[in-house]
Amino acid sequence: MSNSRGGSREGLILKIDCPDRPGLVAKIAGYVADHRGNLVEFNQFTDAGKEWFFARLEIDTSGLDEDRGDFEAGFGGLARDLEARWHFRRLPYRMRTVVLVTRTDHCLNEVLWRADLGELPVEITSIIGNRLDCKPVADRAGIPFHYVELDENPAGGFEAIDKLLDDQEAELVVLARFMQIIPDWLCRKFAGRMINIHHSFLPAFAGAAPYRQAHGRGVKLIGATCHYVTPELDSGPIIEQAVERVQHYHSVKDLIRLGRDCEREALAKGIRYHVHDRIILDGSRAIVFPD
Repeated sequence: MSNSRGGSREGLILKIDCPDRPGLVAKIAGYVADHRGNLVEFNQFTDAGKEWFFARLEIDTSGLDEDRGDFEAGFGGLARDLEARWHFRRLPYRMRTVVLVTRTDHCLNEVLWRADLGELPVEITSIIGNRLDCKPVADRAGIPFHYVELDENPAGGFEAIDKLLDDQEAELVVLARFMQIIPDWLCRKFAGRMINIHHSFLPAFAGAAPYRQAHGRGVKLIGATCHYVTPELDSGPIIEQAVERVQHYHSVKDLIRLGRDCEREALAKGIRYHVHDRIILDGSRAIVFPD
């Protein structure tokens, strides 16, 4: 499968957060200008309550008077003076991504479609499933499919998944309706690099047949939440959410259809924001600079 690179311009994405103080924007922008970089995008947010500054910059480096390595190293001095955390991403790039699935394929197909369109700068190295239902989708896309049995020996199965992720040097793991609880150790290993999607009925309608439960209660809104995976089930930092209105004439089947649409939209946007480095994690929340 052919996937687009993360843009064609040679450049850098910079994410930075630090204690807030006067003149931060000027200092950061001034450093870029002094080295003949061109600011293509500068998004910033200040949390007044915490007195903390967050920013994402996209920098065209084609006119730099030095190579990108020297530019990054020099910026480190300024960042340390600002007591900042910072991260550079070189453009163009493709993020090595593994998708985990169980039976349903709507989220998987959405990811594959958007990657093929060039919206997501990812290289999908494989699809891993604890069922074989999604193998035909992987075969059509020309992507390796790995079946890992998790019913009889979950611990051994997750060790096998971990080995596959290591062997493929996975930078991002996407749970595209992967209906298994990730063990704590694997959550910690991929903290901030594993994305999940779940319907908005949690925790009110947990367990079996949540759509039927919701229909029986006459819910008025349905949605989905895309979030990072943490050891606390479905409680990681929220990246994106989607919602649809439910009408009185909608059946359980209609709710399932609306829910699928929400899941596809929220997951696609969540992945997009992650792979384009538009997210800065701040404890239990995600600061997102949408495009």
